[in-house]
Amino acid sequence: MTRRFLFVLGSARAEGNSELLARRAAEQLPPEVEQEWIDLTELPLPDFEDLRHDSDHVRPTEGNVARLLDATLAATDIVIVSPLYWYSVSAQTKRYLDHWSGWLRTPGLDFKATLAGRTLWGVTALAHTQEVVADPLVGSLHNSAAYLGMRFGGVLLGNGSKPGDVLTDTAALTRAKTFFTQEAPLARFLYEQ
Repeated sequence: MTRRFLFVLGSARAEGNSELLARRAAEQLPPEVEQEWIDLTELPLPDFEDLRHDSDHVRPTEGNVARLLDATLAATDIVIVSPLYWYSVSAQTKRYLDHWSGWLRTPGLDFKATLAGRTLWGVTALAHTQEVVADPLVGSLHNSAAYLGMRFGGVLLGNGSKPGDVLTDTAALTRAKTFFTQEAPLARFLYEQ
């Protein structure tokens, strides 16, 4: 299967530091690797409604939810691009991940089986010099990948607060050059390691 990267942009700011860092990393992908970039501010999702005890979820056939579902299912690699907001992903990103819960429970979709073996990545910028503050974000993505039987490529971290700051983080830019070339292991729940 040809690799197809889906970059899910979850920042409230266009061309924010997380996106700039993700684009630097994506520049290193071979030209035959397909890339799709979806900005969640331009493709807003409704709040997720949990129906698991009331009725089955129905596969969306139109609108933003359907577009994101189709793009997610078509991707071999899903890259969550979100700034660190209150030690986790942005609200837009969390809403996208919440919809995964419904897709898991949509009859005939086989969401979990489809994503199993594919790779989840993260790219985030934080306005803190101690990268350990991003551990909750990393853990959320890592455990999500483990639950779905996905591979986890890790999270590319960069430092930046003001627009463009991450472009002065030479260590992050160096890591970006090889970030997507690493072999991503099958994710295991963090508490099992």
